[in-house]
Amino acid sequence: MKHPIRRLATALLTAVTLFHPLATRADELKWHDWSEDVFKQAKQENKFVLLDLGAVWCHWCHVMDETTYSNKDVIALLQKKYLVVRVDQDSRPDLSNRYEDYGWPATVVFAADGSEIAKRRGFIKPREMTSLLQAIIDDPTPGPSVIPEKKNTFDARAAVPPQRLAKWKSLWLDGYDSKLGGWSEIHKLLDWDNVEYAMESKDDSRAQTIAREMLKLQRKLLDPVWGGIYQYSAEGDWDHPHFEKVMQMQAENFRIYAQGYERYQDPEHLFAAREIHRYLRVFLTSPDGVVYTSQDADLVQGEHGGDFFALDDKGRRALGIPRIDKHIYARENGWVIVALVEMFAATGEDSFLHEAIKAAKWIIENRAAVGGGFRHDEHDAAGPYLGDTLAMGRAFLRLYAATGDRAWMAHAENAAKFIAETFKQPGDTPGLISARAAFTFASPKPQFDENIALARFANMLHRHSGNPAHRALAESAFRFAASDDVAGNRGPFIGALLQAVREMGSEPLHIVIVGRKDDKAAQEMMFAALQLPDVYKQVEWFDRREGPLPGVTQEYPDFPMAAAFICANGACSAPVKSADALRKKVHDIRASSPVTP
Repeated sequence: MKHPIRRLATALLTAVTLFHPLATRADELKWHDWSEDVFKQAKQENKFVLLDLGAVWCHWCHVMDETTYSNKDVIALLQKKYLVVRVDQDSRPDLSNRYEDYGWPATVVFAADGSEIAKRRGFIKPREMTSLLQAIIDDPTPGPSVIPEKKNTFDARAAVPPQRLAKWKSLWLDGYDSKLGGWSEIHKLLDWDNVEYAMESKDDSRAQTIAREMLKLQRKLLDPVWGGIYQYSAEGDWDHPHFEKVMQMQAENFRIYAQGYERYQDPEHLFAAREIHRYLRVFLTSPDGVVYTSQDADLVQGEHGGDFFALDDKGRRALGIPRIDKHIYARENGWVIVALVEMFAATGEDSFLHEAIKAAKWIIENRAAVGGGFRHDEHDAAGPYLGDTLAMGRAFLRLYAATGDRAWMAHAENAAKFIAETFKQPGDTPGLISARAAFTFASPKPQFDENIALARFANMLHRHSGNPAHRALAESAFRFAASDDVAGNRGPFIGALLQAVREMGSEPLHIVIVGRKDDKAAQEMMFAALQLPDVYKQVEWFDRREGPLPGVTQEYPDFPMAAAFICANGACSAPVKSADALRKKVHDIRASSPVTP
């Protein structure tokens, strides 16, 4: 048997062009795009439609191409009675959200009228696939995987009964693996929403222990050579990484480690954040300063990358670099911009803020849609998608907090308006749908993660703007995500929901810096406010030359020097004149304030 690395090199030299997938017998199949025309054709030809929903970075998707879709019996059945559709889930957030519990790869079989017959999760062996395909031909009755959608019930108000909140807290805490860490028995990874909630539970010693444990354990998934975070560890421990590097994992881990450094001042957290940033800059950043989408797990598609990723930098580069998906999506860039601003707040290094601003301006220039929203890609097959405008809206609000530049606030408000006009459901039905309907029979649905993120964004936007439409948008999204029928399916993965309960029911830590933006003392106080380890905070910079702050009726004394005010319930503290005094004042307020829920 050849040495695996030598075999890998031989394969590269004889059969592979770097950055391109291997040619397989799967290419014999006529793969269609996802469109209504496919179903019209299926009806005319009396065929079924099979959707292969995967990802360009997905190892098991590559394996399925080399084995299952290259099997002669599978090919024969598909060519005889099926039209096959292949979609990269990163390119279609509507389908990704719809079938997120089934991938990747996800295999969905439809009748010609668009009704689902079968849904399968993950890799399917050739023999299993032939059995499935033949069984559907013999009896196209929907199988047990197709469960009729039930009608959700929703609370009339955006309020959570105490007993439901207590149940959620128990689910979150009891679902944590106290022996090995994490909230999953099989796939180990840092769930950023759960960890953020733990970090923000400042008065809960158990939550603080969980946060510190997770920040430590996740560092085992840092690539020690190139930086960046591997997707997850399999086999129920932290020692079997899957090597793909997907942008949401990079962005959210980058953000969480920056927040972790702000809260705990642990240099290991700062190191992890810098390593993720280093990877993004070297491998996943375009010459224009915006980020690409992902890097493949495999150098040779379908071959496990363990031997390759065990090499040092020189050894890896001698063999090549796994394929990079160079699509530039607005959503992914919004995630990274938020993380860059968080890193600026954690370190005070202007370079991170400059990167964030550069990326935001590029997305505005190249992905903006009419009306304040954003396209996903340069040209979208469907959409627009909620995730793109939501991610950019959050990014704009963070940029406004970091810079005091009111143009960013205007962009955030335009994004919220576009979301409400484009994705809101009719009447008082809560929840924002993932996309404009692409098909008459496959209308997009609201999705939990998007709606809880939207609730938090719109609530904070309302705190800044005072616009009741923003609060109404937050409440609609929250009512959907907080319903028993929706939240009840999340298991312990409800950290964002628990954090939203806190935020929707309380005022943020609100700090207003009054002074010229070229004043050094004002700049120091602004940075001190940004650096405070609170996720739910409203930081604003009032330079009188620019006129009143958005949504603020509070009058501030006109001092000859810069000052900071800590405000709540329509009143503000006495003026604070230095960064150190601001930190002490906030510390004193925290010490005397009640514990948050």
